[in-house]
Amino acid sequence: MERLERQIVSSGSPYEPVIGFARAVRLGNVIAISGTAPLGPDGKTVAPGDAAAQTRRCLEIIQAALEQLGADLSAVIRTRIFLARAEDWEQVGRVHGEFFGPVRPASTMVQVARLLDPEWLVEIEADALLSTDAP
Repeated sequence: MERLERQIVSSGSPYEPVIGFARAVRLGNVIAISGTAPLGPDGKTVAPGDAAAQTRRCLEIIQAALEQLGADLSAVIRTRIFLARAEDWEQVGRVHGEFFGPVRPASTMVQVARLLDPEWLVEIEADALLSTDAP
């Protein structure tokens, strides 16, 4: 059986090696992107209190991880959106639509009791599938 090459994208978090996770993993033509929080390059929460801006930041991070693994948003087949506040669903959904309107991945949006940081209003995961002839 052929062993597939594993490609990993790091977020730079010091917790990655301790917890044993990566921002994103590509194995063959499958890409899985971990829960992505609205963090800026400085590691601080972007736009506290603004669910739309936080969603935009999460999706920008996801887009960058995809690009590092040779993909783009059109390869995304599923997203999972975790909301701290159910009332943010519409503005979060509109931003999701800005990024994925023509792609229309399967998507789940749920309210959770809380996210790890109380300033985070949203966290997003994504899965992508590349064509079998992708490099």
